[in-house]
Amino acid sequence: MAIFKKDKKEDSIDIKETIHAKKSVPSTSKAGEFEYVLTKPHITEKASMHAENNVYVFEVNKRANKAEVRSIVKELYKVEPIKINIVNLPAKRVLSRGIKGKKPGKKKALVYLKKGDTIEII
Repeated sequence: MAIFKKDKKEDSIDIKETIHAKKSVPSTSKAGEFEYVLTKPHITEKASMHAENNVYVFEVNKRANKAEVRSIVKELYKVEPIKINIVNLPAKRVLSRGIKGKKPGKKKALVYLKKGDTIEII
């Protein structure tokens, strides 16, 4: 019956450590952080009109916040953002050829820059 005589204190510590490890942001390297926060640039007709006014649109991770976006844009593109707006787009139900489906939601970040600062996306 030695199976049932495990030390319960050790088990509870291991569980807590694994929970904290799973919740933390994966930051193995700088490149990993960039990919975690900025998923990709959001290129649409409206986003290109915004780019003329020094506003750039990026798709970001669902858990990313303004501070993370600001620091990553600063490091990656070497520009100082004036303001950052975050927009949550909800998931949508769609119907195509009689088949019901669902489009995934996403999160966008609008990054405002000073006059003269630009970001080369393409």
